[in-house]
Amino acid sequence: MISNLLELRKFVAPEFVYGLQARHLAGRYVRNWGAHRVMVVTDPGVIAAGWTEEMVRSLEQEGIHFVVFKEISPNPRDHEVMEGVRCYQREGCDALLAIGGGSVIDCAKGIGIVVANGGNVLDFEGVDQVPMPMPPLICIPTTGGTSADVSQFAIINHTAEKVKIAIISKAVVPDAALVDPQTLVTLSPYLTACTGMDALVHAVEAFVSNAASPLTDMHALQAVKLIHEHLALSIADPGDLEHRGGVMLASLEAGLAFSNASLGCVHALAHSLGGYLDLPHGECNALLLPQVVEFNFSSAPERFHQIGDSLGLNLKGLSSDACCQALVRHLTEMRQQLGIPGTLKDRGLAPTDIPILATKALRDPCNATNPRTPTGRDLEIILEASL
Repeated sequence: MISNLLELRKFVAPEFVYGLQARHLAGRYVRNWGAHRVMVVTDPGVIAAGWTEEMVRSLEQEGIHFVVFKEISPNPRDHEVMEGVRCYQREGCDALLAIGGGSVIDCAKGIGIVVANGGNVLDFEGVDQVPMPMPPLICIPTTGGTSADVSQFAIINHTAEKVKIAIISKAVVPDAALVDPQTLVTLSPYLTACTGMDALVHAVEAFVSNAASPLTDMHALQAVKLIHEHLALSIADPGDLEHRGGVMLASLEAGLAFSNASLGCVHALAHSLGGYLDLPHGECNALLLPQVVEFNFSSAPERFHQIGDSLGLNLKGLSSDACCQALVRHLTEMRQQLGIPGTLKDRGLAPTDIPILATKALRDPCNATNPRTPTGRDLEIILEASL
């Protein structure tokens, strides 16, 4: 039997620059690509925060023409992607610059996929369904959690079916990510909490994934540790760049982990739930994580024990059941203390919705790497426990 140190593994990541002022390299990167007309993909909130204007000035200083596309919802819709494609083609663009959170970056990826391959963005759902690479894409994240700037995932809301679809392909890995903690200072406490919990879920699911490897493990555990050390403090003091930096670094590390080890049932259910009720993705993840950990614990007890250690828990000497309950309790208390209270029922989920959501979630490709293979009834029970 080959040890996990010798198993064949692939690791995909874009070029990235991390640290203060990284965002100001945007114009230089675009110039070096030889692009002549760039589509700047953003949204009204990022524009109001002033980050889009900074990037536009960076392009102007390099003499690069651009067009701004900003009609993007918090959960990017399929028709918004297609409108972006029409704008890109109408304006004669030859590169993409995404400045925003995961919704903006995923929309930019969707635009790039269709520009390169034709058709509709919904045609590319699933794993390795994108034949041709996108035009050059540079990403500047303004939230600390989604990691869309470094991942091979794009999540798009299929509006007719009221579900989020996952497009997973190395063809959608951005060409460059400029990861600047400064952009987090304008993030609200609630979005800081939700996106930070998204990063935690990325790390946890990647670490217990059946596709995990030593290459992903080191990033996943470091992300958990950084979230434990910095997320609550970054909410308490939004201007503290040390803590904002810790959260942004956690997002980056978690992104490198899950992009290569993939995810699990939390994300499968969150894609179903978020598309159905149009809820923030990180909020869905935070509300589902404890119940999925309880479901998965027996399939990877040693790995969950390491996660507990990285979260600062003292689990030494506890039985497996006690360890599981301590971790579940901590994750529940953690999201409540971060300002994500309540249940799925409080957000409009009815018991009669559960079979519909479970059926949709069961088709999600993220289930393939969950450490315990779920049935439709398993997913229903997790949702029932989250009400």
